[in-house]
Amino acid sequence: MRDTVQRVFGICLVALFFTSGKIDHALLVEDPLIAPDPIAQLNWVDSVYQNLSLDEQLGQLFMVAAYSNKDEAHVDEISQLVKNENLGGLIFFQGGPDRQAKLTNYYQAQAKTPLFIAMDAEWGLSMRLDSIPDFPKAMTLGAIQNTELIYSMGSEMARQFKEMGMHINFAPVVDVNSNPDNPVIGYRAFGENKQLVAKRAVAYMKGLQDHGIIANAKHFPGHGDTEADSHYALPVIKHPENRIWDIDLYPYQELFRENLMSVMVAHLNIPSLDDRANTPTSLSRKVVTDLLQNQMNFQGLVFTDALNMRGVLQSSSPGEVDLKALLAGNDVLLYSQDVPKAKSLIKEAIQEGKISEKELERKIKKILKAKYQVGLHTYRPIKTAGLVDRLNTPETEVIREELYANAITVAANKDELIPFKGLDMNRFASLTIGGEGEAFQQQLSKYTKFDHFDIDKASSESEHYKLMKKLEDYEVVVVGLMGVTNSPRRAFGIAPGDISLLRMLQKRQKVVTVLFGNAYASQFLEGLEHVVFAFENNELTQKLSPQILFGARPAQGILPVSVSTQFTYGVGGFLQGMNRLSYGTPESVGLDSKVLNQIDEVAQKAIRIQATPGANVLVVKDGKVVFERSYGQLEYKRSPKVNSETVYDLASITKVLATTQAVMFLHSRGELDMNKTLGDYLPELKGTNKAKLILRDVMAHEAGLKAFIPHYVKTVEGGQWRDTYYQPNPTPDFSSPVSNDMFAVNHLRDSIWHWTVKSYLLPKSGGRNRYVYSDLTMYFMQAVVERIVNQPLNEFLDQNFYEPLGLYSLTFKPFEKMPIDNIAPTENDVAFRKRQVKGYVHDPGAAMYGGVAGHAGLFGKANDLAVMMQLMLNQGYYGELSLLKPATVAAFTQRQSTQSRRGWGWDKPEPELGKGGSAGDLAPKTTFGHTGFTGTCVWADPENNLIYVFLSNRVYPEAENTKLLKEGIRTEIHDIIYKALERRKTPLFRASSDN
Repeated sequence: MRDTVQRVFGICLVALFFTSGKIDHALLVEDPLIAPDPIAQLNWVDSVYQNLSLDEQLGQLFMVAAYSNKDEAHVDEISQLVKNENLGGLIFFQGGPDRQAKLTNYYQAQAKTPLFIAMDAEWGLSMRLDSIPDFPKAMTLGAIQNTELIYSMGSEMARQFKEMGMHINFAPVVDVNSNPDNPVIGYRAFGENKQLVAKRAVAYMKGLQDHGIIANAKHFPGHGDTEADSHYALPVIKHPENRIWDIDLYPYQELFRENLMSVMVAHLNIPSLDDRANTPTSLSRKVVTDLLQNQMNFQGLVFTDALNMRGVLQSSSPGEVDLKALLAGNDVLLYSQDVPKAKSLIKEAIQEGKISEKELERKIKKILKAKYQVGLHTYRPIKTAGLVDRLNTPETEVIREELYANAITVAANKDELIPFKGLDMNRFASLTIGGEGEAFQQQLSKYTKFDHFDIDKASSESEHYKLMKKLEDYEVVVVGLMGVTNSPRRAFGIAPGDISLLRMLQKRQKVVTVLFGNAYASQFLEGLEHVVFAFENNELTQKLSPQILFGARPAQGILPVSVSTQFTYGVGGFLQGMNRLSYGTPESVGLDSKVLNQIDEVAQKAIRIQATPGANVLVVKDGKVVFERSYGQLEYKRSPKVNSETVYDLASITKVLATTQAVMFLHSRGELDMNKTLGDYLPELKGTNKAKLILRDVMAHEAGLKAFIPHYVKTVEGGQWRDTYYQPNPTPDFSSPVSNDMFAVNHLRDSIWHWTVKSYLLPKSGGRNRYVYSDLTMYFMQAVVERIVNQPLNEFLDQNFYEPLGLYSLTFKPFEKMPIDNIAPTENDVAFRKRQVKGYVHDPGAAMYGGVAGHAGLFGKANDLAVMMQLMLNQGYYGELSLLKPATVAAFTQRQSTQSRRGWGWDKPEPELGKGGSAGDLAPKTTFGHTGFTGTCVWADPENNLIYVFLSNRVYPEAENTKLLKEGIRTEIHDIIYKALERRKTPLFRASSDN
C-alpha cells in the first residue's frame, strides 16, 4: 500500500513540476514518461539540467540525421555538432549495423548529455540497415487478425533496437489510409478502418514500449487522405473538423489511453484546424498545442516530422522553421538542418518574449525525463562483437514467418478451388510475370508436379500468344504477379497487357493469381476468379503462398482496404487447411536450430571420410519441414552438387513405402487378412513349402524364409552375361531393361519367381521359426497384392498413393520418367552388370525382376519420404485423402514378436533401453521406419510427431564401402534431432487463435 501511495504521489509531483499551468490535465491522465521510480527520475533530470549552460540546454531540443554509409566528412560534421551543440539525439538512416554501432559508441563518447538514438524503422531495422531481414510493412500487418503477433513483432524490434543502442522508433504509422491514390502512405498504413488501425497500432506500440523503446505515432493529425507527398509539397486536407476527430484522431485517442510516449506532427495544411493559408500543421500552435496537448491532453514527447521536407520548407528556411516549430509547441526538432542558426533564433525569441524560459525548461526536462525512462541515466556502450548474429536470431525468423503466413489473404476463390484437391486429376503449371519467382516455383513443386514458365512484364502480344499455346494443356495455372510497385501514378507497375493475358487464360482454364505486392494493385485484377494477396514480394512470401494454396497452412488474412467492387475491405478470412506438410523454422515447433546445425558437421564428416559422396537430410516436426539440407556431390569426382531435388535409390525403404503401404491399404478395406496364408491368396503355391506360411509371420520376417537369394549368379557364366538371359539391345524377346544397354529376356521375372518359390525354408528352433530379416518376404507380399488388385504393384501405388499425394518423383523405374542427371548414381557393378548403375535399381534381384520388386526398386526425394511418413503419423490421412485406417497403422507399426524389434514390414528401435538399433539411441520405442542398403533411412516418431529422412548413395562406387554404418552417421544425426528437441521442449512462439 505504501509503495502505491508513493508512486501516485510521485506521479502527481512530477506532473506538477513539468506541466507549467496544466495541473488539472496532468492529474487526470498518467504521464507516459514517468519512470517506475519518479523521485530518482526527477533528481537525475534536475541534476543534468542544472549542469548545462543555456546553449547546451537548447541543444537537447534538436535531433539531426546521421548515416553509417557516408564518408569521414559526414562523421566529422556530426561529431562537431554533438560536441559543440550538445545535441539531444541522432536519427540514423542508411548504413550497416556494425558501422552504425561503432559510430553510436563514438558519438555517445563525445556527448556531454547522453544522446537519444532513433530510427525511422516502420518495418524494422532493415528499412535503413543492410544485413537484416524485413518485418512486414503496415498494410501486411493490417491483414493479420491476431494482434498478438504484431505485439511480438514490436517486442522483437525493441530487442533489436536495444542491441543497437537505440531508444526511439518512429513507428507505427497510424494514418487511416482512406485514399487509394495516396502517394506517400498507402502500404505504410494498416488500412482504411479506424478500429483496425487502432488495434494494430496499440499492439505494435505496446510491443515496443513494454520492452523499453519509445514508440512514436505518426503522422498527426492524419496523413491518410492526401494526394500529395509532404516530402515534396504541402498536402491539403479539406475534411471538416468533426470528420478528422471521428476518423483520423481515433487511433491517437486509443493510443493515448494506452500510454503512448511520443507523437510526430506531420507537414499538412488542414484549413478546418488552422485556417491560415499554407500553414503546415507542424508549425501550427492550434494543432500542436491547442489540439494535441490541450484538447487531447497528450503529455508525451512531441516531435516534428523531418524539417528538411519541402512540405515545411516552402515558406521558411532552415533555422527559421525550427523556431516556428518550437513556438507551435513541438518538443523535439527532428532532422534540423541548421542547429546553430536555430539556437540563435530561439535565444532572440526568449529576449523578445515569444517563448518563456519556463516553457523551454519544461520541454528540455521533458526530453531528459524520457531519456531517463529509456535508461540513458545508466548509459552503456554497445557490444559490437557478434552484433549481427544477435540481431538475426532464429526467434526473429519465427516471428517473421508467423506474421507473413497470417497475412496471406485468399480474396477470390470461385468454387472453392483453393486449397487444391485432386492433385492427380489436374495438370499444373506455374507462370511468373515481371520478376524473379524461383523460390515461389520451387515451393509449388514440393506439392505436386509443376511445369514452370516465366515472362517479362509488358511482353508483346506475340510472346503472350506463344505462352498461351504452351499452357493450353494444363488445367490449373498458378500465376505469380511480380514486379509490383507502390506508385499509384504508375498503376503500381501493372501492365494492362499482362492482365489481358490472365483474362484470356481464365476463359479456358483455372487461373490462380498470387499478387506479390501492394494490395491496391488488385484494382486491375477485377473479374479474376481466384486471387491471393501476398502483400509483399520476398523469399518468405514466395515460400508461404504455395503452402496456403495447397492447404499446408490455413489462410487467415483479410483485406484491410477497399480497392474495387470485388476486392472490398474485409474479404478473405479463415480458410481451413488440409494438413499437408508445411515448411518453416525449427524454433516454431520447439526445436533448437543451433543444435540441429550440428548435423552439418556429421554430414560433412561422412563426405570427408568418403562414407558417401553426398546426402540429403530432412526433419519434420508437427507436420512442418524445419530442416532440409543437402551435402556434397553426386559423385566423389567433380560432379553436380546434391540438392533437394536429387532423387535417390531407396533400396529396402521400398519394403515400407511401397509393398507394406499396399498391404496396409488392402488390410484397411478388409481385402487382406494377416492371419491367412500365402496359399490362400496364391493357389499356385499349394503343394509347396510356402503355401502355409502365415502373412503375419511373413511380414514379421519369422516365416523361415532365407535372407536373400543371389539370383543373378544363375544368369552369368565366367564373369559374363549368359546371352540366353541378356542382350545389349532391346528385341521383342529381350525387352526388360536391367541397366543402360542391358535387356533381360522377357521370361526372366517368371524364372526368378520360380526360383524363389522353390527355395528351401530355414530350420525351426524350439518349434518355431527364427527371426531372419529376408528380402524374400516382399517378393511374396508383392505377389499377394498384385493378385488381389489384379494390377502391377507400381501402377497400383501410382494410382492410389503417389499421384494423389502429388509425389511424382516417388517412383519405380525413374529412367522412364525424369532426366537421369537428377538421379544419384549407385554402384559401379563389376560383378553383374559391368557398368555404372544410374537411374536403374541397384539391387540385382529387383533389376532382374523388371525394376519393380517388393523389396527394392523405389526411388524418391527426401520430401517424398516426408509426405509418406506424415501420412503414417496422421493415421492414414493426408490432405483430402483417407488411405489407411488408424487401427491398421497402429497394428503394422507395433512390435510383433518377442524375437525381434520388427513390426509388420516396419523396422523399430531395439526394445532394450538405451539401444536404438538402426534408429538413434534416443528415439522412443514407438518409433517406426526402415533403412536402405544404398545408405538411406526414414524414421517416424508418433510420440513427438517427428520425422527424420536421410538419403545417400554410399554404395557409389563400391557396395563394400560400409563406413556409413561403421561410423554410425545415420544414427548420430537421429540423436542430434532429439537433443535439439530436449533443448527446447515447447515451441518458442505459438500464435493465438483469438482475433
